Amino acid sequence: MYGPRASVFSMSNESPSSATQADELAQLGEAFKSRHRWLVITGAGISTASGISDYRDQHGEWKRPQPVQHQAFMQRHESRQRYWGRSQLGFPEFMRAQPNAAHEALVQMEAAGRVTAIITQNVDRLHQRAGSAQVLDLHGRLDQVRCMQCHTLRSRASVQTWLEQHNPRHTTVGFNPAPDGDADVELDFSQMQVPSCEECGGILKPDVVFFGDSVPRDEVQLAMDWLDQADGVLVVGSSLMVFSSYRFVRRANQLDKPILAINRGVTRGDALFTYKAQVDCSTGLDALTHLL
Repeated sequence: MYGPRASVFSMSNESPSSATQADELAQLGEAFKSRHRWLVITGAGISTASGISDYRDQHGEWKRPQPVQHQAFMQRHESRQRYWGRSQLGFPEFMRAQPNAAHEALVQMEAAGRVTAIITQNVDRLHQRAGSAQVLDLHGRLDQVRCMQCHTLRSRASVQTWLEQHNPRHTTVGFNPAPDGDADVELDFSQMQVPSCEECGGILKPDVVFFGDSVPRDEVQLAMDWLDQADGVLVVGSSLMVFSSYRFVRRANQLDKPILAINRGVTRGDALFTYKAQVDCSTGLDALTHLL
């Protein structure tokens, strides 16, 4: 066995003290130094410093209504109207986000040979824009759309132009940005014009895995292959509440690989972690880069 699994978190609303955080980081850092090839799993928490909000609070509970479900989007025109209406507002704000210090720290770790690959739940492509080379977008990417009939890919930016041309009354509506290019706003979307495939007229859908859909098998297998080759797993900014990412932590535990976590608050994987530091992603990763 690698060592005892440590569930290091508090169920109270209070954040850990500075001394506790320092101790947690020191333990995590020692474990990080003991292995050389780390597979990293990232979630929404790594991108909040870039201005992209997350879905869950520190107790792992929803902070806002759940996003559109796959079946609703595919089966109901009204659901597509609501999705595209809100996305028309939220997408430009989403795309203005830039990589932050946490993304850049992972680039340094990859260059140093300590991070072999990144599996991200995020659809923002900020890891790639920061310079990380070996990245799997587990839930897809928001910067492109896919025809669900002929599978033609198209840039999301071109769809944005179409949306603004055909739905000009929405361009000046006030809203609060929401995760994944969404917008927290309630409007009458009954007159919303919805884009369709220019090739076959099929349904256009963002090239992301909506709730209720599944990650493609080939991508799951690639992630499992990366996991088998790694010495350990480092979770950054993810509550692991969705099974698509939690499965890799569970598999690492079955293989007796060390599992480290940098995340504020409760996660689904707490009982499986070797060490966990409840600090923000940039602080935690900066501490690890100083150990390289």
